[in-house]
Amino acid sequence: MPLAGKRVLDLGCGVGEYVRAFAGVGAIAIGCDVESSRLVEARRRGANGLVQAAGEQLPFHDRSLDVVVLNEVIEHVTDDRATMREVARVLAPGGVAVIYAPNRLYPFETHGIYLGKRYVFGNIPLVNWLPRILRNRLVPHARAYGAREIEQVATAGGLRIVDHSYVYPGFDNIAARLPVLARLLRWACYAAEDSGTLRRFGLSHLLVLRNEGGLE
Repeated sequence: MPLAGKRVLDLGCGVGEYVRAFAGVGAIAIGCDVESSRLVEARRRGANGLVQAAGEQLPFHDRSLDVVVLNEVIEHVTDDRATMREVARVLAPGGVAVIYAPNRLYPFETHGIYLGKRYVFGNIPLVNWLPRILRNRLVPHARAYGAREIEQVATAGGLRIVDHSYVYPGFDNIAARLPVLARLLRWACYAAEDSGTLRRFGLSHLLVLRNEGGLE
C-alpha cells in the first residue's frame, strides 16, 4: 500500500523511528504515545506531528486516518479492546490497521519477568506456555495472545481481518556480535515462517485489518 499522502498514525510511537520513516516516504505521519519523555526524545530526533494520548482515548476525529500501526503496543495498553474500538473509530472507510502482538506460543517471554519484587530482564524460556494465571503473575506488565484471542481483540471495533500471519525475530543484537550465527538463525526462522505448522510458534502475530464501514 503506497503511503505517500496518506494519514498514518503510529500508535505507541516511542522515540519516533516509524514516524520519521513514514514521513520519509511522503506520508502525513503522526505519532502518539503516553510517555512525555519519549515524545521529547522523538522531537529531538526530528519527528514531527506528535501528540500525547492513550490508545483508549485518541484525540482524532472520526474517520480521519488512513492507516494506524500498533507495533508491539496492544499488549501494554490498559484496555486492549477499548483501544481497538478507538482505532476503528478514527479509521476512514477503506482504512487499514496493522498490529504486531506477542504470540503466546513463542517459547520465550521477551519482556522479562517479575520474581516477587525483583525484575529479571531477558528472554525467559517457556513462561508463555504456563497456565495463564501463573504466566500473568510472572509477566503482569505485558500480555501475550493466542491466535483466537488476538483476533477477538483486533476485531472489537468492527474491523475485518484481511490477513493473520506470524513473524520471527531478526536477531539484530546477535548479528552485531556473531554475524554467521545470526545468518543461520535467520535462515531457520524464515523457513519456519513459510511452514504451515512452525510459523504459529513465531515471535509475534501480524494482523492486517480493514475498516469496511461505509464502503459499497
